[in-house]
Amino acid sequence: MLSYALIFFIIAIVAAIFGFSGIAGAAAGLAKIIFGIFLVLLIISVLMHLFRAAT
Repeated sequence: MLSYALIFFIIAIVAAIFGFSGIAGAAAGLAKIIFGIFLVLLIISVLMHLFRAAT
């Protein structure tokens, strides 16, 4: 999932360089959303691991 966020970020940078502001904005927005989902899942995974290791 993190790789998808990185791909959309790179697409946003390339599109911004070539002047495609609409595509760059959309790709950056998708990258932010995917990265946010990744962070939530990472936190849940770490918490589950900690609680499982404690028992």
